[in-house]
Amino acid sequence: MILSAQSIRKRVADPRHPLIFPFFERTTYEGRSFGLSSCGYDIRIAETIIVPPYFGRLASSIEYFKMPNDLCAEVKDKSTNARLFVLVQNTIIEPGWYGHLTLEITRMLPWPIKIKRGTPIAQIVFKRLDEVTEQPYSGKYQAQEAGPQPARMEEW
Repeated sequence: MILSAQSIRKRVADPRHPLIFPFFERTTYEGRSFGLSSCGYDIRIAETIIVPPYFGRLASSIEYFKMPNDLCAEVKDKSTNARLFVLVQNTIIEPGWYGHLTLEITRMLPWPIKIKRGTPIAQIVFKRLDEVTEQPYSGKYQAQEAGPQPARMEEW
């Protein structure tokens, strides 16, 4: 089940599971919305980056997440950015994971684009599991710090 605005707000208010920090009700930055939406939470980019044409860049979220073991979340494109052909690689935030998100951002037009710190960049859609997972995340990306984190792998 996808969490509604009121369910997300309740989760954020629970001191045992803060879920998102900092948390904002719906607001705007330079005409683009971020914060709580009807069925998700729109996050902002923590660094100013330039994304070259047909290329990708890593960036991180301003927001810090602490996922409880009964929720997962999907990272999705924001529609305004998608209409500018700035795409965020959609991924899953696993139950039990915590830290700042590393975002993979791609530009799909033949000229670069500058994305300023604080720009709303992606939507997070939270989903409740049918049961608390017995396998919460405990992998190599746990407790990611602010700033984009490269892939952590031995060899390709």
